[in-house]
Amino acid sequence: MVLLTMVLTKYALIHSYITNSYLTHFEFFTLILSVLLITTGGYIINDIYDIETDKINKPKKVFIDVTISKKNAWRSYYLLTLLGLILGIFLSFYKSHEENSLIFAVTCIGLYLYSKHLKQKPIIGNIIVSGFIWLTIIITLDFEYVKIYDGHVFEFYINEKDTNFISVGSSVIFYSLFAFITTLIREIIKDIEDINGDLKIKAKTLPIVIGRKRASHVAFFFSSILLIFLLLVLQFIRSEYLFLGYGIIFLLLPLLYFMYKLWFAETKKDFSSLSNQMKIIMLFGILSMLLFKFI
Repeated sequence: MVLLTMVLTKYALIHSYITNSYLTHFEFFTLILSVLLITTGGYIINDIYDIETDKINKPKKVFIDVTISKKNAWRSYYLLTLLGLILGIFLSFYKSHEENSLIFAVTCIGLYLYSKHLKQKPIIGNIIVSGFIWLTIIITLDFEYVKIYDGHVFEFYINEKDTNFISVGSSVIFYSLFAFITTLIREIIKDIEDINGDLKIKAKTLPIVIGRKRASHVAFFFSSILLIFLLLVLQFIRSEYLFLGYGIIFLLLPLLYFMYKLWFAETKKDFSSLSNQMKIIMLFGILSMLLFKFI
């Protein structure tokens, strides 16, 4: 999902507005590789700290201490995270955008703190993960719009060919918000789904603190915000019939069905199904970037 999001953000969304890309294909590949390495490291460290909970919540998907030792898992985490960080910092300095190196460093630290401490806190961990997904879109735009003139860096420089900057900027803001809200909803639902394992390690996730039903109401609340957000966007683009039709069929109607199922969800199986449904909504949302090639 991260790979698809970054590729479509650059080649479908941004490049439908501009042709004078700041990153070469190889440099963009370096950016993607950096993000994927750090993301993979984040998954590994998360699995390391989730061994006991995963044995209860998803016993068939436990790999650490089964197919790979914990020692080798730690080695893999350090290696992948370090490589991703080095590539990200190198690209930031190479493209004269040194401040972006902080994003890579903060992300690495944040993923570690999330897995070790913050994941067990109500709502905070959910927001942090959602923020990281939001960053994958923002950092792609950030690198694409940095230009160098006379040795100075001018971010979001607009020349005669960049007359559509406001449009592409607004589009990226929409997709980043969409990614943030959908990820937040799914993270809350996953906490509800994993409540039994989290109880064993005495975690303080949202459903443990306020109860499973109330936590599902929180997820429903954010789903309502997403619904209002989509309705506003569809109202704004109502003259673009291709986007309007796609949005209604592949986003609005699935979201309404998701909300209906969420309101009556009770069992672990129900919330597991809802988690997959939200993942599909996220996928269709990201795939809608392809439509920019037709306008």
